[in-house]
Amino acid sequence: MISVSDFYKKIFSQKVYKIAVDAGCTCPNRDGKIGWGGCIFCSETGSGDFIPGRNLPIEKQIEEAKLLVERKFSRAAARGESVSKKYIVYFQNFTSTYAGRGGDEERLFDLFDRAVSAPDVVGIAIGTRPDCLSEGMLAFLGELSRRTFVQIELGLQTVNEKTAQYCRRGFSNDTYRLAVQRLHAAGLAGTESGGIHVVTHVIFGLPGDSEDDMMKTVKAAMAAGSDGIKITVLYVVEGTDLAAEYRAGKFKTLEKEEYYSLIQKALVLLPEDMVVHRLTGDPPKRILIAPEWTSDKRRVMNEISALIAKSSL
Repeated sequence: MISVSDFYKKIFSQKVYKIAVDAGCTCPNRDGKIGWGGCIFCSETGSGDFIPGRNLPIEKQIEEAKLLVERKFSRAAARGESVSKKYIVYFQNFTSTYAGRGGDEERLFDLFDRAVSAPDVVGIAIGTRPDCLSEGMLAFLGELSRRTFVQIELGLQTVNEKTAQYCRRGFSNDTYRLAVQRLHAAGLAGTESGGIHVVTHVIFGLPGDSEDDMMKTVKAAMAAGSDGIKITVLYVVEGTDLAAEYRAGKFKTLEKEEYYSLIQKALVLLPEDMVVHRLTGDPPKRILIAPEWTSDKRRVMNEISALIAKSSL
């Protein structure tokens, strides 16, 4: 396995920061195309709790997001470390390739073009659903990958179809596998940038999922040809239907030791060329209900880093 930091350094020859922005999209699971209310665990901001206002022009969002990273730069400069300011613009929340029912994809194409044209931006990352990749969107992303680095993050979450139905995911495992294939095919001609880098998002601890289901999900991402993986623990936040289920005692979240054990088992499965983008979530403390141990982000990250080091021995 390869850390995302090492992966980016290999491509860009320096440290690169992801900065989150908002494309102003919704989700077919919210606007009635396939459902209402979103996935059972999704917050009202569509997992974009640390993003500048969606009503701001994309250029302004990028500048505001850069300012958040500048704080890290200032601390590094105070230590006498050299600072190189390069960014990947991350369209994180909701479904950022979905223009809405009868929507205007040209607006999104323009938005992505403007994002990669911003100063010090070396690439783009887009979070989306496997069922929201039209032929026009795939053609655009393929062309874009021949000009800059393109990373597409697909939410799979689980391959347990019963769990997926409970979570209101709204697409089949076959749809996910086909999406990975179509993305790779679209970026195939992008030899200079290496095509489209596909990342799969997996959640451990979903109600109804066994340990075997979680490991099968990791294996499914590898079998589909995903280039990278994100694994997060399920956390419960206010304003979601999952919160009501949790308070009714219908399921329990994972204890920290349980999650770490699962991560260790998953790491063993990963091939040498799999890029690990994340092994922990980043829940906003102000709306976090459970598990409480996820609120200590620095400690969790340090402990997981130790797990990775142990797995690499």
